[in-house]
Amino acid sequence: MNDRSAANNRSESNNRARFDHKVVFITGVARGQGREHALRFAAEGARIIGVDLCEDLPETLYPMATPEDLAETVRQVESSGGEMVARTADVRDLPSLREAFVEGFDRFGRIDIVVANAGIYTPTPVQFATSEQWSETIDINLTGVFNTVKVAVRRMIEQREGGAIAITSSIAGLKGMYGTAAYNASKHGVVGFMRSIALELAPHRIRVNTVHPTSVDTPMINNDVFPSLVRSDLESPNMEDVADFLRPQQPLNIPWVEASDISDAVLWLCSDEARYVTGVTLPIDGGALLR
Repeated sequence: MNDRSAANNRSESNNRARFDHKVVFITGVARGQGREHALRFAAEGARIIGVDLCEDLPETLYPMATPEDLAETVRQVESSGGEMVARTADVRDLPSLREAFVEGFDRFGRIDIVVANAGIYTPTPVQFATSEQWSETIDINLTGVFNTVKVAVRRMIEQREGGAIAITSSIAGLKGMYGTAAYNASKHGVVGFMRSIALELAPHRIRVNTVHPTSVDTPMINNDVFPSLVRSDLESPNMEDVADFLRPQQPLNIPWVEASDISDAVLWLCSDEARYVTGVTLPIDGGALLR
């Protein structure tokens, strides 16, 4: 085969839907990264099982997603020709999470990919942090990942067709960050969890990886609360002030990345293009880990 033919074959392969007939289970799907993942997987042929809490949390300072947000994700998936089963469920509550997953599994008949994306971020120095704040962050960001994998992985194994699991960590899962002890601990924790189950599931051809974003332009930081947390030196800070604060943290001179940048990485990790990639911690960080 000449070089041009090989290039044409690669181009044709890249244009095919990578996830035709696949089913993807995504947590935190109502907005932000989770919604972007759902839309991107659906655009490439996957059917989606999605969950989100859709209610505010007592120890988290910014507003959570709403039922209307979840309905909008479904609307966008279906308007693009995709199929989705979406339910409200708390990743801390294993029985309710299992019920939501099983409903989608029963409808679509299989599970190929798990994207454990649900997470929260409440920066509080440890001297001021409460036990309730610690528990809420650890329970959602770490135990919630365990629960997400737990409800799906046995069926994935029983299919005997392999699969992929992608877990959302953070650059805070690979380096220390000031004033975020609970978040740091939870995001480091999912790396250890990933490395363990990557070994456990490798004989079943199920690959497991983590992605590590720097700041992402989603409602986790783009809200009315976050500017005052990071720019308390200003009377009425806004997102432009946040951008000025965050930009020096990335050598590429960007304040944040977009949700689509994380989806690019997640879809690649879950595709056959990454068929031998497992146990990897993949930063999407503008170089932030270099500092």
